[in-house]
Parts: sequence; C-alpha cells; structure tokens
Amino acid sequence: MKLHIQNLSKTYPNGTKALNKVNLTIENGMFGLLGPNGAGKSTLMRTIATLQEADDGTVMLDELDVLKEKHEVRKILGYLPQSFGVYPDVSAQEMLDHFARLKGIHDKAERSDTVNALLEQTNLSHVRKVKVGTFSGGMRQRFGIAQALLASPKLVIVDEPTAGLDPVERTRFSNLLAEIGEQIIVILSTHIVDDVSDLCQGMAILNKGTVIATGKPLELMSEAQGKVWEATIEKSEHEAYQKSCNLISYRHFSGKLIVRAFQDASPGDPFSPTKATLGDVYFSRIKEADHALV
Repeated sequence: MKLHIQNLSKTYPNGTKALNKVNLTIENGMFGLLGPNGAGKSTLMRTIATLQEADDGTVMLDELDVLKEKHEVRKILGYLPQSFGVYPDVSAQEMLDHFARLKGIHDKAERSDTVNALLEQTNLSHVRKVKVGTFSGGMRQRFGIAQALLASPKLVIVDEPTAGLDPVERTRFSNLLAEIGEQIIVILSTHIVDDVSDLCQGMAILNKGTVIATGKPLELMSEAQGKVWEATIEKSEHEAYQKSCNLISYRHFSGKLIVRAFQDASPGDPFSPTKATLGDVYFSRIKEADHALV
C-alpha cells in the first residue's frame, strides 16, 4: 500500500500553524517522522488516524480517501497514541478481548485465538491474567501495540512510543516494531533520532509544521559525510566557537564540551573530521530551517 499526503494544512484557532502544506509519500515498511516538540508530528498523526480534521489538503491510502472515508480507514488502522487510558482493574486478556469485540471480531473462537496470538507476539502471554494497571511502562506500551494490531491493520501509527522506557524495554519494543513493519505501513513519530536510524527505511523531518527533509536515513547520512567536524573545548570557549563556525550540537564530557560542527570546510584546529550520523543531519536541518525563518 501507499499513503499519499498532499498539501495538508492545519491552523489552530489561536493562530498556530501546526501543518503547512505537508507533502509525503509513504510505502510499506517503517517510516520515521522526526521533529522537536511542537513540530506538528502529533497533529499529522492524529489527522491520518481520522481523529482530527485538516483545513486543506488530501490524504489517500491507495484509493481510500482518509479525510472523507473515516469509517473505512478505521477498519484497517492500528493506532498507538503517545498516552492512552486503560481500565486498571481489568486483566490484559480481558481488555484485549474487549478491544477485539470493538474491532468487529465477534466469533468467540477467532477472538480467543487472535488475543492469545497477540499476547504471545508482544511477549505478554505470561501476564495475561495480570491487571493492566500494574504494568510497567514498557509492558503497557507493548499492550498498546497488541491492541493496535487487532484485525490485521494495513496502516499502524505509533506516536512517541519509546519515550520514558528503560534501555531494555526500548530495545524490546523497537524489535517488535521492526517485525511488524516488514509487511505493512508503520509510521513512527518520535523525537529520538536513534529510533529512526535503527528502524526506518524512510523518514521525514518536520519543523514548525513544515517538512524540511525527506529520504532514506542511510542516504541522508551519506550526503552529510565529509561535512561534520568534532572538537573537545573548554566551556568558556563555547560562545566564541558558536560565532566562528556552524556548531549544531554539543555534549558535556569530563568537565569539557564535545562540540560538532556542520560545514563543507574544516573549522580549523582543534576540529577533526568525524563520521556523520543521522543526529547530525537532524540538527543541521533544524538549525538551517530556524535561521531561514529569522
């Protein structure tokens, strides 16, 4: 399947332009949507998920008009929002069975098989009788994916799914998403660059409602090779280097700063060339876009 988004726009009553003529084409596989808080990622996700109206533009899932045929879209849609409520005193098995009924799986045997298979797939079968309200953050997110996969969706949308998870749960959840994304469209909205770098075949960077970059992560990183420079400097030197070269990021290390610059030519001593990462692509594009608005 293919998801075609054309000239999608949304302005809120307070004047905030959440989406500004967004154009994207998304095919089967994992697609990452990167952007800072307030970039418009959640607005885009909610619009595709038929939970919010757009002002202008179109969204087509093959021949299905997402903005007009909401009921039909929901039949083939799985959605995991950034935060979702559960009945805390209901077991995982009972709650997933309830969601399966809502999804139209009325045959008892089919529903039981589906629920059991999804609990197994999300590594929750051993806690099927446990109340969902007692789940850890990672278990809760895996349960969220289980409900999103009910009725074999063709499109799955997950909004900031790994935020707040510990490293072990984040890895487990990421592996689960990668397996799901082999056969269907999975849109992963996040501000965690490594999630996109590790999992996604395609991606877009959104900033202040506008798409500022699209492509394959490996290709975008390849284009940035030879343009990233790194140095370890004193904290007191940071402001001076910000003025003399195009610094895109920094991190603290042993009382000093490790800074990275993005530019064609070397900034000079003490900088040395370093391998470009998707983080460098992200930070450089965001900085470039912000400067263009000034």
